[in-house]
Amino acid sequence: MSPGSAFLQFWWTDKTRDTFLSYVPKDDLAVFRLACHDFSVRAAPLLFEELDIVFRASIFTKPARMAALDRIGQHVRTLTFNMPHSPETFLPPLLDPVTGEEATFIYEPYTQSPKDSASRLSVPTYGSWEMTDLLVKQYSPLFHAAANVPSFIRAFSAISNLKHLRIYCPGQEPEQRYRRSIVDYALISLRIAVERSRVTALDTLSLLSVHPGATLYLNPILGFGARPNSVRRWKQIRKLSIRMDSLPFTSSCPADHLKILHSYLQLFSSSLRQFKFRWRGAKGPCPLSLGMETCLQNERPTLACPRRCHLALRPLRFEKLRHMEVENIVLDASQISSFIIGHRHTLREFNFEDTRLRSGTWDDALAPLTRISGSEKWKEKSEEVMDVPLVLSPVGLEEEQMKRVIDDHSRPRSSKPLYGGWQKAGAKSRELFWGTPDHMRKFLRISMFSWL
Repeated sequence: MSPGSAFLQFWWTDKTRDTFLSYVPKDDLAVFRLACHDFSVRAAPLLFEELDIVFRASIFTKPARMAALDRIGQHVRTLTFNMPHSPETFLPPLLDPVTGEEATFIYEPYTQSPKDSASRLSVPTYGSWEMTDLLVKQYSPLFHAAANVPSFIRAFSAISNLKHLRIYCPGQEPEQRYRRSIVDYALISLRIAVERSRVTALDTLSLLSVHPGATLYLNPILGFGARPNSVRRWKQIRKLSIRMDSLPFTSSCPADHLKILHSYLQLFSSSLRQFKFRWRGAKGPCPLSLGMETCLQNERPTLACPRRCHLALRPLRFEKLRHMEVENIVLDASQISSFIIGHRHTLREFNFEDTRLRSGTWDDALAPLTRISGSEKWKEKSEEVMDVPLVLSPVGLEEEQMKRVIDDHSRPRSSKPLYGGWQKAGAKSRELFWGTPDHMRKFLRISMFSWL
C-alpha cells in the first residue's frame, strides 16, 4: 500500500481522524486548517468548540466579527461570557443638566430588532427622547452596548448548537452590592437573548464567579423584560454550577440577596439533575435550605412590603436531582437531614465540602441514611489509608554501577529459597542503589533544598 493511500484510509476513517485531531493543540489546529479545504472543514468543529468572549463596546456590533460568528457559530458548544467589574463598568448617578438633581431612570429593555435605520431612529431606546439624550451624553458606549438587546439576540442566534453557557463576572466591591452596574445590564441582555434564541441543546449553566445580585437579572420571572414563556428555555438546564461572592447572613444584615437566590433556584426545581454551589470568600449558608435559616425566619416586616416580607420561604424540592455538591458553607445538622429525607427517592450522591456544623453532629445529620437503608452498613465504608514508599533517585552513581544494580535485580531467581538472599547478596546492591548516609545528605541538600 502506497503512503498516499494509507493516509487516505486513515483520514477517511472518522474515528481515527477525530481521535487524532482531538490531541492536536488548538494553536496547531489553526495552522492545520490552512493546508487545504478538507483539513479546514474537519478541524473547525474541534477548534471552535469552545468560544471565550470578553465583552467590549463593539463585540456584537462589528459587521466583520458577526460575519465570522455566522461561519463558526454552528460549531460552538461551550460559550464563556467574561465581563469583570471594573471602574469602566461603574455607573454614576444621572444628573439633570439644568437643576443638577439626580434623574430617575426606569429601565425597560428595547428588544425589537429594527428592519432599517429609519424605523430604529423613530422610537426612543430608553423610554423617552429626554432620557435617551441624557443617557447618551452621560454614560459610556459600554453601557449602550450592554443594553443593546437586539445585538445579543443576533449573536446567540448564530450559535444554535450551544450546550454549555459559562458566565464569569468577578470583582464587585461589597459597597457596590446594591448599585446597578453595566455588568447587570449585560446580564439582562444575555438572559433575554437566551430566551429568544433557538438554543434547544442548552442543558448546562455555570455561573463561575458572580456577585449576589446577578441571580436577580438572570431570573426570567423577576428580571427585566420577562415574558410568560421566558421560563421555558431555562427549564432545559440539567446541570447547574454556581460560585457566588459571599455576603453576611446575620440577623442584623439584610437578607434580600438570599431571597433572590432562593427564588432563582426554585426555577430549576423540576428539571435539575446535578447541582454544585460554592461561596467565594467567607462561609455562607446552605443555598438548598435557606428557608430554615434564622436570619430569614426572624426578619422584621418593612414599610415597603409589610405583609409578605416576614413570610417563610417555601422549601426547595428538586424532583430529579441526583448529584449535589456544596462547598464552604455553615449549617445545622437538621438542615442536612431534612434535605436527605426530602430527596431520598432521587438523590444518588451528595458531597458537603469544607462544611461546618453550627449545631448537632455528623451522625445526626446523616441519620436518615440509616433509616433509608435499614442498617448502618454505610458507616463501615471508611477511608482507605496506605503508606506509599518514597523512592529517591540515586545521586553520584556511575553508569556501570547502575547497570550492575539493575542486572542483579532483574536476574532470574531460583525456585529454592535462598537463605538471606537479599541480606547477603544484596548488601552491596542496597548500598549502591539507596546510597550511604553521605549520599542521602547530599541528595537532600542538592535536590530538596536548592530553593533556599
